[in-house]
Amino acid sequence: MSAPADALLAKARDRSALFGIVGLGYVGLPLAVELTRAGYRVLGFDVNQAVVDLVNAGRSHIQDVPAAAVARAVTEGKFSATTDLTRLTEPDAIAICVPTPLSKTKDPDVSYVLSATESVKRALRRGQLVILESTTYPGTTRELMLPALQSTGLTVGQDFFLAFSPERVDPGNPRWNTRNTPKVVGGITETCRSVTMALYQPAIETLVPVTSTEAAELVKILENTFRSVNIGLVNEMAIVCDKLGVDVWEVIDAAATKPFGFMKFTPGPGVGGHCIPLDPHYLAWKMRTLNYRTRFIELAGEINAEMPEYWVAQVVAQLNEQGKAARGSTVLVVGVAYKKDIDDIRESPAIDIIRLLQQRGAMVVYHDPFVPHLKEDTVDLRSVPLTPAQLGAADCAIIVTDHSAVDYALVARHVRRVVDTRHVLPRPSA
Repeated sequence: MSAPADALLAKARDRSALFGIVGLGYVGLPLAVELTRAGYRVLGFDVNQAVVDLVNAGRSHIQDVPAAAVARAVTEGKFSATTDLTRLTEPDAIAICVPTPLSKTKDPDVSYVLSATESVKRALRRGQLVILESTTYPGTTRELMLPALQSTGLTVGQDFFLAFSPERVDPGNPRWNTRNTPKVVGGITETCRSVTMALYQPAIETLVPVTSTEAAELVKILENTFRSVNIGLVNEMAIVCDKLGVDVWEVIDAAATKPFGFMKFTPGPGVGGHCIPLDPHYLAWKMRTLNYRTRFIELAGEINAEMPEYWVAQVVAQLNEQGKAARGSTVLVVGVAYKKDIDDIRESPAIDIIRLLQQRGAMVVYHDPFVPHLKEDTVDLRSVPLTPAQLGAADCAIIVTDHSAVDYALVARHVRRVVDTRHVLPRPSA
């Protein structure tokens, strides 16, 4: 190994390395806290001054990261944050944890990655490790980041080191966190991978090496495409069962008794969060550049994207049974976060359901104990309490997210009609 590599390995052994985290959101802040727990010092970077101020005050803006953990790291002098990207010269290792959204045409938007890479390039010095954590299409690290960083005249694998290690964050999961979730690592060179694993090892219980950055990038895409495809299948099965007059939940529960060859997935209002609705499109886009169409993956995405329309049709049908039109009726949406017991509304199907109901002229109100104010494009609403009076005023309720803090039996008692997308109400007895 080169002298810079040996120096980084030594800093991993004695925990003297300074980590830089670019992007202090759902991925970056938990990673920063785990690194400080392992004994490292961390300098966080974010373009949002409010986020930087919160961190430096020892406060957390991420639900899964306790404020006490941030406060402890800041008080001990192990963690601070800045908006000054010129300070990227200081860290020994830089983890890039910025968003990778999709454009309106479903193409990957890597502008945040490119911007972060440009900032790192301007500050890059001999002996630094750069790790991309943001989910992206296979080839991003080698094709976009590597040429930019090597344009400085430094040589990868000798003077500086470049790797991809995909984030695996599941908001609201009480069992799996940054430390105990196995972490995949792929480097541009074998030395890049070895240095990355050595630096992450004190903070992460299990590291999974792969032979290239492309393999590591594709691992993340496969994980969430697997989920997208299976959710698409079971969502279509829900529609099939509806048309056949069969209880889809009974079918799924019975199928799940098979001890081999079946994995239980459940239908719902669509898919939300940063990963499942987006990641398959990264792969589909990449394959289109290689003249190949990922038909199976794209079909699953289409089915999942159509589920809000399906459930709104169920609401309209319930209103029709009361002799009411959607226009002018009051519809209560219960749960707007994309999954239970969190405040994350990214790509939440509830937002599409609300828009579709409003387009039909419905008066929409919502309740979510984790999201007091919902402001997204044309939607600007505040959560209402689940009082008997509020429930009694609703012509129909649609349950989108099954939060533990919500009394769904109360909803069923007081609302004339309930559409349950998540099966949180008991099935009628036969």
